[in-house]
Amino acid sequence: MTQQLSEADLAALANYDTPTVCNALERVAPERRGYGYTRAHLHCARPAQPPIVGYARTALYRTMRPSALDAEAQSEQDFAYFDYVSAGPRPGVVVFQDVDAPGHGTAAVFGEVMSYMHKAMGCIGLVTDGAVRDMEAFVEGFQALSGGVAPSHGYYHIPAFGCEVNVAGMMVQSGDLIHADLHGAVIIPPEHAQAVVEASAALLQREKVIIDACKKPDFTVADLKTAWRGLHAKS
Repeated sequence: MTQQLSEADLAALANYDTPTVCNALERVAPERRGYGYTRAHLHCARPAQPPIVGYARTALYRTMRPSALDAEAQSEQDFAYFDYVSAGPRPGVVVFQDVDAPGHGTAAVFGEVMSYMHKAMGCIGLVTDGAVRDMEAFVEGFQALSGGVAPSHGYYHIPAFGCEVNVAGMMVQSGDLIHADLHGAVIIPPEHAQAVVEASAALLQREKVIIDACKKPDFTVADLKTAWRGLHAKS
């Protein structure tokens, strides 16, 4: 079972954007430099919203053909999914893989109603390579990264949940700790969470030295070289 962090630990991670968290992970867990984050562009419904940090609720979804289950069996599948989402660690981040059209989506997996449903079940956002709709009507505070936008939900159904999914090149297991913002998403191993926070703070301080050198009214390349040398001397 995934180690659960305190609310304070989650809030500390949310103080940093996803690129900074990725940079920090490169330092505290170098083996993760080449995987564990989205590799394709995802559209952000609310770019100005702060990063979200939560535990993955994974599912596969399909829209191009009707479910093979009859109406009663499909309802039971849906109810089991609701139980899965609501029973998991909070806050949750829904991670949906579009099986039919990965990367852009042919029909919408999430809209206004789904955002309200999942917020009520303890989720704060969605990461999917499929499509969404009604973004302007999402419940307040709910974030969404998606492969595209579509007006119809087609034959939307969930054939499997609580399974491994691949969204924009990020392989996600149910319960993984997800950090996401307008840049994309990354998985944070919980055992490295505190180190990631500390490394993120240190990285921002070091980057500030470079930025301050570049902002000097009397900037010279010599100043930049000095700052750059000091940055890499601490690497």
